[in-house]
Amino acid sequence: MQDHPDFEPADTPDTLTWSDAFLLGFGPMDSIHEEFVQLVGRLQTAPDAELPALLDAFADHAQRHFDEENTWMEQTEFPARECHIDEHAAVMKSVQEVRALLAQGDVDICRDLANELARWFPGHADYLDSALSHWMCQKRLGGKPVVIRRNVAS
Repeated sequence: MQDHPDFEPADTPDTLTWSDAFLLGFGPMDSIHEEFVQLVGRLQTAPDAELPALLDAFADHAQRHFDEENTWMEQTEFPARECHIDEHAAVMKSVQEVRALLAQGDVDICRDLANELARWFPGHADYLDSALSHWMCQKRLGGKPVVIRRNVAS
């Protein structure tokens, strides 16, 4: 994590960074997830002065991201779509609430959001998005997703 004099990193998760572990095998989803991860990581490490612009960029990305996945689920009648769409809506509600608080100067709540998103995303991707990736590959390509991950030692 980068050092910033205006940010205390105690009790925060590691900075969210993209890795092949996040690949799900449906290219359009993997691309949008990579952007999501990069934006959350930037929110976790940016100086306070950059947070409003970064949160705006994240909010725009997240809305497009979730709209895209919601459209895939609705158009293909994905069986578990209601729960997944509800989770997207809950995240967007939190993002909008935090934007309002950040505009009033509450940078800590923005840090909390970024760290919570870093905790939330891996599980969301592993459970809800992986099922959607499998479904989309089946619908569009007639088979299961193929994921090739690099074996990169830590």
